[in-house]
Amino acid sequence: MTDTLHFPVIIIGGGGAGLCAALAVRDNDTEVLVIERDGTPMGSTAMSTGLIPAAGTAEQIAAGIEDSPERFTNDILSKTKGRTDADIALRLARESADTVAWMRDTHAVPLSLVDGFLYPGHTAKRMYGTPNRSGTELMGALLAACERQDVTILTNATVTELLSEDERITGIRYQTPDGASETVTCDALILACCGFGGNAEMVAHWIPEMADATYHGHPGNKGDAIRWGQSLGAAVADMSAYQGHGGLAAGFGIPILWPLIMEGGYQVNANGQRFSNEAAGYSEQAANVNAQPGHVAWSIFDQRLHELMMNFDDYQQAWSAGAVTTASTLEEMAAIRNLPVEALLETQSEVDACVAGRRDDAFGRDFTGKPPLKAPYYSAKVTGALFHTQGGLVVDENGRVLKEDGSPFANLYAAGGAARGVSGDGADGYMAGNGLLTATTFGKLAGRAASNSSC
Repeated sequence: MTDTLHFPVIIIGGGGAGLCAALAVRDNDTEVLVIERDGTPMGSTAMSTGLIPAAGTAEQIAAGIEDSPERFTNDILSKTKGRTDADIALRLARESADTVAWMRDTHAVPLSLVDGFLYPGHTAKRMYGTPNRSGTELMGALLAACERQDVTILTNATVTELLSEDERITGIRYQTPDGASETVTCDALILACCGFGGNAEMVAHWIPEMADATYHGHPGNKGDAIRWGQSLGAAVADMSAYQGHGGLAAGFGIPILWPLIMEGGYQVNANGQRFSNEAAGYSEQAANVNAQPGHVAWSIFDQRLHELMMNFDDYQQAWSAGAVTTASTLEEMAAIRNLPVEALLETQSEVDACVAGRRDDAFGRDFTGKPPLKAPYYSAKVTGALFHTQGGLVVDENGRVLKEDGSPFANLYAAGGAARGVSGDGADGYMAGNGLLTATTFGKLAGRAASNSSC
């Protein structure tokens, strides 16, 4: 490449947000360049389950599921206790059904409604996913769509600098593996290079409670978008927000997903005792698990839940890898896991009483409506992990980056983890799918806006 190469729109980052933005740009017959530091575009999306929430869809109506963007927004505000931008939450919720339909019908991404269970914070079944509920599968479909739309993707290229003049982005400078530096100019720039979970210094500064937690995210999430934005005078918000996970298989690095908990499983510590309301949310559960002896816990479940979880690629990997063990009795499980048998039996008895409605749970969890656990039993040793950050650059309803005084940059946009999400200012505001909601929908909106501004 020469330093005179020009694209109307440049996108930094080839994950879910970047590829959705690129497809939206190409919908407008505008040329676009996606710059990706890795050899294959994967990003944080590939490490997720690929689930995207959408409200008020045709599939929900056909299934008799009552939902609306307003209901979705209320769920977000309830989960965050009002500590997020209500207008942005409503904007994303109102666009969510269109995003799923656009990805599926216009770009052949195989998304369908997941109607088997509710995730923490959601009051309606509104998750959409690919057939195997896999982020890698979702990325494969997005890459295929980009190929069909002639999106130019440059891999193994690390952006080192944003070029600007009078607060307007004029281009970028990137470096290749051989050390060569190249320049490309543009009319609009979209930052889609996620958050800062892979930057230990930034995590320690902004999210000290997770400074020593296992990081299970893309290593390229170094906070570049935030650093570049702040150098230009961009506003940031909710920098202490993050998605944690209280079920990363210890020693295996594979998530044990939360349907296991929501459908009746529970967690105990090394003393064989429960220590929190596990169903409140898997994000906040990360810190709860890490506060236990050895920073670990054991998820306890049964054959029914094992069969449910086998619908997920992550769980299949955990099962194949030996992260999940089974036993014919709780006594046998206690011996396998080196847990105190009497305490584990007492915990199971307490849970059974909660399921039957004979007692209230000490942590406020509602176990009723789910079948009691029964032999054979299963367990997974887990730790709390940091998956990705949720704070970032403040954007308007079209993904345009805002300055500290609230005014917008003329041609700078952000999507996905680079932008402030709708999870409030901590871990407890995160709802399943929030990351991909902002990635796909703000990617779509930013792509459309950037292509129009570059014309």
